[in-house]
Amino acid sequence: MATETTSPQREERAPQHPTGLTPEEIEAVGREFQALHDEVFADLGERDAQYIRNIIRLQRNLALGGRLMLLFSIFPPAWLAGTATLSLAKILENMEIGHNVMHGQWDWMNDPDINSSTWDWDTASTAEAWKHSHNYIHHTFTNIRGKDKDLGYEIMRIDPEQPWHPVYLLQPIYNLALMAFFEWGVAVHDMDIEAIRAGEKGWKAVWTDLKGIAGKMRAQVVKDYIGWPLLSGVSAPTTLAANFTANIVRNVWAHSIIFCGHFPDQCHTFSEEECEDETLGETYVRQLIGAANIDGSPLFHVLSGNLGWQVEHHLYPDIPSTRYGEIGPRVREICERYGLPYNTGPLWQQLAMVHRTILRLAFPGGGPRAKPGPFKHEDYPNRRVAAADGDGHAG
Repeated sequence: MATETTSPQREERAPQHPTGLTPEEIEAVGREFQALHDEVFADLGERDAQYIRNIIRLQRNLALGGRLMLLFSIFPPAWLAGTATLSLAKILENMEIGHNVMHGQWDWMNDPDINSSTWDWDTASTAEAWKHSHNYIHHTFTNIRGKDKDLGYEIMRIDPEQPWHPVYLLQPIYNLALMAFFEWGVAVHDMDIEAIRAGEKGWKAVWTDLKGIAGKMRAQVVKDYIGWPLLSGVSAPTTLAANFTANIVRNVWAHSIIFCGHFPDQCHTFSEEECEDETLGETYVRQLIGAANIDGSPLFHVLSGNLGWQVEHHLYPDIPSTRYGEIGPRVREICERYGLPYNTGPLWQQLAMVHRTILRLAFPGGGPRAKPGPFKHEDYPNRRVAAADGDGHAG
């Protein structure tokens, strides 16, 4: 009899929620995810604090080492080594440090320097504008069409439910420009162009944003394209080229990681009506199925700012990034128990799906692609996905 009463509930709920779970099951999932968050947060301590301090020290040493090598960039080996080292430093500063510190992941340390209220980063976006557009708008309204402005960054059609416009015919081309100059595209996006066009954002606020971006631009130009090249003497032209290259490398990497975490075929999007009066459980499930992970090694995850664990990041944006790999097995266990998907795949696969979507949806039409079924451990035998040990912790 229990099966007979449960089955109609699932059938009634299925058209309203893509998981097919009943409201009671969704709330049970939410309680489990919340309990996991609270357990991990209560366990934060010295090893976490030491990690972020070590990463900041490593990044600064890499940046200094790369710039010192580029003083001799007139010699090709020095140019290659310096450019590679500086690119790595910029990636770490942007992804594992800046993004995560400004999310408030380390605010619990009460360190006045490593804190979301005081940290700024080496990128075009001002800290305040980015925290509003990313931490608040994107992470609150993740994948809700018409509310999450990161869904196509207001310039691309990446979901078939988005209305088509002839300008989208050019999106495969201007997406390449966005890759190369991603930090500047994000800075303009953070200004909320849609709100400006609608008259919802006053020109005083726009002017404040423009002054902030101009200040960030001036700092980067002075540092990367004037100061360090001049210090390089006869190597000035090659140092300038190296700094420009390092910025492009950082931008392309950030674009790829972020797009692969949000726009593969696996990710669900939602209408505003679907998310009205959303409960805690429904919010957790939306975050779960609206994001996608990228399989990779521990080094890959550090270089990606641990955003290869995008699912865990969207569930717990305030938990230190180094904990995502540890809680991944427990998130997957919850998914398996409730018949929920766990979106993940290798970088090449996620990247291929993203760029296929950008190309296909540049044209009219297009429909939603098939979504993954319930997660099962046996379906992932060869993945770089940690198994859980008997205690449910990463082994």
